[in-house]
Amino acid sequence: MKAIALQPGTKNLRLADWAEPTIQQPDQIKVKVLQVGICGTDREEASGGRADAPPGEKELIIGHEMVSQIVEVGSAVKNFKPQDHVVFTVRRGCNKCPACLAWRFDLCTTGNYTERGIRARHGFQSEFVVDSQDFAIPVPAELSKIAVMTEPMSVVEKAIDEASIIQTARIPYLNKGQDWLSGKTVLVAGLGPIGLLAAIILRLRGATVIGLDVVDDNSPRAKILKQMGGTYVNDRSIVMKDFLVKYPHIELIVEAAGIAALDFSLIEMLGINGIMVLTGVPGDQRLNNVDGAGLMRQLVLKNQVVVGSVNASIDHFKRGIQDFQSASKQWPGLLEQLITQRYSFENFEEALNHHSADEIKVIIEWNK
Repeated sequence: MKAIALQPGTKNLRLADWAEPTIQQPDQIKVKVLQVGICGTDREEASGGRADAPPGEKELIIGHEMVSQIVEVGSAVKNFKPQDHVVFTVRRGCNKCPACLAWRFDLCTTGNYTERGIRARHGFQSEFVVDSQDFAIPVPAELSKIAVMTEPMSVVEKAIDEASIIQTARIPYLNKGQDWLSGKTVLVAGLGPIGLLAAIILRLRGATVIGLDVVDDNSPRAKILKQMGGTYVNDRSIVMKDFLVKYPHIELIVEAAGIAALDFSLIEMLGINGIMVLTGVPGDQRLNNVDGAGLMRQLVLKNQVVVGSVNASIDHFKRGIQDFQSASKQWPGLLEQLITQRYSFENFEEALNHHSADEIKVIIEWNK
């Protein structure tokens, strides 16, 4: 079979002839890969950044956002059958720490986890994949064209879940669960795939969503936000004093830009008792001058919380599928607009290297 293989730590990426995987255990399922998403992590890997091959191997099959269709199941598989659509989770636990033993691999305390397509475990940029049914999430056939975004959807499902758990535990008058978001004003910073998916979840929860980015008001990102009832604000034209007068009670900020200077400035926008959850990972950027004392005063005197969130549990993947179903009914055709470029696997280099001005989500197609 064909696979996109990387020599970690280099820019050596090739379309390789690779041994087709076979079912080795009775609980495994074999799938043909339909689509794999491209994100910043993939591009970082392809440029020589963080990536690790499986032990004893020199190359890593990349790719961690996927949707697939089952072609074969092991003898112990009961809940899946050939032709079913599934997505696989990414992280596998260390099997030692309390978090991983509780199947919260995203909270692993040893750091000895593996990740498909990223860290010591082959990914999904190949024609076929085999994995345990334990890591598979069923996908309704009607979602098969957009389910490739389930992994980034799971990331924001977890981020919003974390913020909700914290807020409803510490503030006694809030509704429990994510019902507290109904009617609240929230800000999403960065309207790439993560930011727009966060906006979708928040709108489904009844929040008033403000989206912040630096694109033109008529760009696809701003238009998609407006289609779901959000308000777009161009960061380049913000006058902070006026913004704070207009939006004095922002109760949640979901940061999805990964820009350190922006992250510090966002705290100024956060309202009393508010929470900001960080999902972006800043790259190597210049040092920032920060008013540390002023920042600390605000966080303390306004009872504010800042929390980081990475990866997701299998339950967040499942919740992502549920919210895709709800969003498809509420805004028909909206989710499809997030996929802006499609490439055949033969053209993987262009998919990784070409950045369109209107790009939101790029995918590579393997089987149809």
